[in-house]
Amino acid sequence: MTEPARLRTRGATLGYDGRVISRDLSVGIPDRSSTAIIGPNACGKSTLLRGLSRLLAPSAGEAVLDGKVLASYRPKEFARAVGLLPQTSIAPEGISVRDLVARGRFPHQGLIRQWTARDEEAVAEAMAATHLSDFAARGVHELSGGQRQRVWTAMALAQETSILLLDEPTTYLDIAHQYDLMDLLSALHRDGRTIVAVLHDLAHAARYATHLIAMKDGRVVAEGAPRDVLTADLVEEVFELACLVIEDPLTGTPLVVPRPRS
Repeated sequence: MTEPARLRTRGATLGYDGRVISRDLSVGIPDRSSTAIIGPNACGKSTLLRGLSRLLAPSAGEAVLDGKVLASYRPKEFARAVGLLPQTSIAPEGISVRDLVARGRFPHQGLIRQWTARDEEAVAEAMAATHLSDFAARGVHELSGGQRQRVWTAMALAQETSILLLDEPTTYLDIAHQYDLMDLLSALHRDGRTIVAVLHDLAHAARYATHLIAMKDGRVVAEGAPRDVLTADLVEEVFELACLVIEDPLTGTPLVVPRPRS
């Protein structure tokens, strides 16, 4: 029997400034899955992720972790379980790469527990995994957009949470670093972490995810294994894109081939 999802929404209404984006949204994130949330722009993908991350409280229904409403968690308690890489982040002026990555260890600090050797190791491991070790002393403001994205990713990795939420994590990355990051997330998933990422690239979603959630107009229209969800009919319904879906010759996963518009 399938275990209940640790992180989920139940009948949640989510929106901003009185404008409803999603209504009566019930979504469970399979434990130890690599879940990709896909859909067109403004369909509610990032809104769902914000609801799951405690950044956006439902106006109706609830978002829960381990059966406990997210709003009832203390900030550090929640941050030790769930990490977030948001779509846009602003670094404090003048901060170095190493110091920003080290802020990922903040949930593990306290009045009694101060900086430890494990904190140092976690920061070094996160920077190595994101190819930032040589940039440790550099100011974050000196870096390119893609390099800064890797710094924020490293900070989320240093947090060492069992669940990691990422909103369009490949933004600003060149193609080689996109695949480096997706390979890294895949390795974290194999090590037992639950990964949830909002992705625009269907090739990334199909190749790296074990579970897809397809959204349109604020609602979930399909979810399940990539092979079951990513069909030509689904792509046309959700993205209004005529296509063929073939087997990726390298991975055997679905590969979307758009038909010419003309």
